[in-house]
Amino acid sequence: MEVIHNEDPVPYNIGFKPEDKDWMRHALVLAERAEREDDEIPVGAVLVGANGALLSEGSNRNITDHDPTAHAEIVAMRQAGKEVGNHRLVGCTLYVTLEPCAMCAGAIVLARVPRVVWGALDPKAGAAGSVLDVLAEPALNHRPATLGGVLEDECASLLRGFFEGRR
Repeated sequence: MEVIHNEDPVPYNIGFKPEDKDWMRHALVLAERAEREDDEIPVGAVLVGANGALLSEGSNRNITDHDPTAHAEIVAMRQAGKEVGNHRLVGCTLYVTLEPCAMCAGAIVLARVPRVVWGALDPKAGAAGSVLDVLAEPALNHRPATLGGVLEDECASLLRGFFEGRR
């Protein structure tokens, strides 16, 4: 049984929607494909438009593309920006299998993504409440609603398996 946490250290803004698990499963498929096909760290991201339809998707590509900024969230947001013809992604929900890092959290804020749903905690580089909390920083001009821990066990297991296979 999945548990959506609502205790320290991560202050989640609970706002679970029935479709959250479905979109996170889609992001997990992308993460698995990134590992299988490109030997990337398995992280997947899906951006859903205000109409509830898939707008864009991405997976980690920083190794493949030789680009330190090609995290799954950035890949999905770049694609979405081109699709909508704007750098603002108003009305969208971003689903990502791993808690966003500081770079991705900053891009989420700049893109004005109103809602972010993520799976596994990132205790080393997470910036949505575990190490930093960029997404809730009151000094910034945009703070998205966040929901963490959706399919957390599946997301964490995929990452754990990837890194155990490298040791």
